[in-house]
Amino acid sequence: MTTSHAIPDNDRPPPVRAVFSAVTWKEIAYLLSNLPLAIVGFVYAVVMVSTTGGLSVTAVGIPLLACGLYLSRQLGRLDRARARGLLGVRVDEPTPIPGPKRSGGFFPWLWTSIKDPVGWRTVLYQLIRLPWGVLTFTVALTGLFVLWPVLPYLVRLMANVDRAMVRGLLSPSDDLERRIAELESDRGVVVDTAAADLRRIERDLHDGAQARLVALAMGLGLAKEKLLEDPEGAAAMVDEAHGEVKLALQELRDLARGIHPAVLTDRGLDAALSSVAARCVVPVKVAVDLPPERPAEAIEGIAYFVVSELLQNVSKHAGVEARGATVEVWRSGARLMIRVSDDGRGGASPSGGSGLAGLAERLDAVDGVLAVDSPVGAGTVVTAELPWRDRG
Repeated sequence: MTTSHAIPDNDRPPPVRAVFSAVTWKEIAYLLSNLPLAIVGFVYAVVMVSTTGGLSVTAVGIPLLACGLYLSRQLGRLDRARARGLLGVRVDEPTPIPGPKRSGGFFPWLWTSIKDPVGWRTVLYQLIRLPWGVLTFTVALTGLFVLWPVLPYLVRLMANVDRAMVRGLLSPSDDLERRIAELESDRGVVVDTAAADLRRIERDLHDGAQARLVALAMGLGLAKEKLLEDPEGAAAMVDEAHGEVKLALQELRDLARGIHPAVLTDRGLDAALSSVAARCVVPVKVAVDLPPERPAEAIEGIAYFVVSELLQNVSKHAGVEARGATVEVWRSGARLMIRVSDDGRGGASPSGGSGLAGLAERLDAVDGVLAVDSPVGAGTVVTAELPWRDRG
């Protein structure tokens, strides 16, 4: 991924004019404040690097370096705020480094802290800014007295160099920061999906099998009381209870299939998808072309539930126009490809309440992709990609 530092239109300063504007005065204030802040930053960077470098052979050197880089981040925060207020440079704040508890312990946190690219680039910024701060302070101060006619142009030129330095050295690591944000979002999706699945299982157990088993226990209790007084009535109640047991077992089997079908564990995707296709209201043709090596259990499970959800959508949303559907599964390099198509009425959309948005989030949580092609009246083709991860 290529990092772009193009200046947004709303970040561009107004054109330079010979008459001093408010933007020009802000730029002059920024350039004059460069020197004192550059001296502070340079002294801190030199002392931090030399001290931690000398103590790196001891037990306190590495933790001290991690703390020094953390404080460098805070100096970078101040510089970004100053550039935002005086130069109009809008630079996103980098993602904070998680603490030891969230990082998995003290040593993982320590290793993450000492290789922090944001902290090291801030140290570099503080080191190279001192000579530049001397130059900008001298030119800006002298120009206020002897270079008045051309000062706005000189100020704009030097301020643009400062803008480039802030964007180049104090901006987040775009690829890394974007990936961290994606992982944090995906983690939230996974947690929400797991919580929703647990609530669904609890609801199905409470409203289905549990209620039926409670009624069964009450029926058997009544049958036990009537066993001596009314044997025929007790026998009828036992027979009815036997039917309830069968229904409860069937509900438990359906619930277990919804959690993780046994046929998927035992026989793989081909047999499991054929079983799902047999329950669809329209004829479904299944074509699975996978190598003998099965993918990781998590990937296999997500692929199964994606196809199951899509075939349910075919049953509910394709309409009477649908005469059939096709499920194709194959491996393409490091990706597991899934395509489910039907010849129904089309018009499916991830924002249309058909469950496609939830599928897209679930796939995105494992670096998967969902693409929907569903023109109205021309059927629907849904393609899903999952990363292929070897089992074990």
